[in-house]
Amino acid sequence: MNPLTSVTGAIVTGLVLMVAVGIGLPGDFNLAGLDRWLHMISGTMWIGLLYYFNVAQIPALAAANADKGGPGGAGISKYVAPRALLWFRWAAVVTALSGIIFIELDYRAAGGGLAQVLMLQEPYVTIGIGSWLGLIMLFNVWVLIWPNQKKVLGITPASDEEKARARVIATMTSRTNFALSVPMLMCMGGQSHGLPF
Repeated sequence: MNPLTSVTGAIVTGLVLMVAVGIGLPGDFNLAGLDRWLHMISGTMWIGLLYYFNVAQIPALAAANADKGGPGGAGISKYVAPRALLWFRWAAVVTALSGIIFIELDYRAAGGGLAQVLMLQEPYVTIGIGSWLGLIMLFNVWVLIWPNQKKVLGITPASDEEKARARVIATMTSRTNFALSVPMLMCMGGQSHGLPF
């Protein structure tokens, strides 16, 4: 029985390997470190899917819909997009919550915390800007992208005119998040690893 034949099996395999590697590493268990790992994994899922939507799926659907003799984008809209959007929106939630918990666990020990980070107090300006960008992106996922995608995908009833409007809102909001992710990632890495310039 190969665990890599299913998504669940691959996830469990990754977790088992993580525990095995973690046991072999020097040092003690650290809740903040575990939360940082969760933040990185969920953030990778969230931003990876954001990039997939903007770089691959949206252009592919536009090309499929323009190809009058081709198969169209029904398969993507029916099978791929709903599943990808499920992982996308919940990865966004886990990323934001684990980030908030990490800030409280790690920065509280250094005399800071969520309030200092969100108020952009020194020395938390860089991570604070990254946090605000991430929170704006989370808002966009749940308040603008997902409700409009439900109309586009037919999950929520909508007229053709409403679907066309929803498609524009969802696409433009997704592109906004795509653009915001670049400085957000710079700030997230820049807090502990230094800014690239």
